[in-house]
Amino acid sequence: MANALIIVDVQNDFCEGGSLAVAGGAGVAAGISGLLAAEPQRWDHVVATKDYHVDPGAHFGDPPDYVESWPRHCVVGTSGSEFHPDLVTDRVEAVFHKGEHAAAYSGFEGHAADGEGLAGWLRRHDVDRVDVVGIATDHCVRATALDAAREGFATTVLLDLTAAVAPPTLDVALRAMDGAGVTLHGEPVISAA
Repeated sequence: MANALIIVDVQNDFCEGGSLAVAGGAGVAAGISGLLAAEPQRWDHVVATKDYHVDPGAHFGDPPDYVESWPRHCVVGTSGSEFHPDLVTDRVEAVFHKGEHAAAYSGFEGHAADGEGLAGWLRRHDVDRVDVVGIATDHCVRATALDAAREGFATTVLLDLTAAVAPPTLDVALRAMDGAGVTLHGEPVISAA
């Protein structure tokens, strides 16, 4: 069996300067790249997810409530939807797009260019263990890790390579992941605000 790294939503709009920036996002991008360079044999496979919105309906709010609705972000065809430049993507074998026409937080809701879902891709590559990193700890990382565990993958979140939005939602996310049997390693970056 094999292991995989799932890089969640390390996109320009979720990093400093983006429309829905999370403090520490750029550092997460650089940290993931550094770890992949330092330990190239650590994972058999590397995949990534992207928020990839066309018209996600109520997911975009005007004004946003920052609970169910958010500022416009990661719109297909914009620089905000691209991976952050500090994320080296040469190891990424597949990218799973999510949220084109509805809210989607988990990478397992996404699909590759050929339509294949993340769970199917991982199983086809004999993956049984996944490490999850990316943005944001308390939203898309949480949802992806919970779905990975639900799909039967031994799941670890490398918290040092995640960035969280806010302490209250981070606390809820950590408890949910721990309760689902997800292994939590390290401490996430979190905004002081």
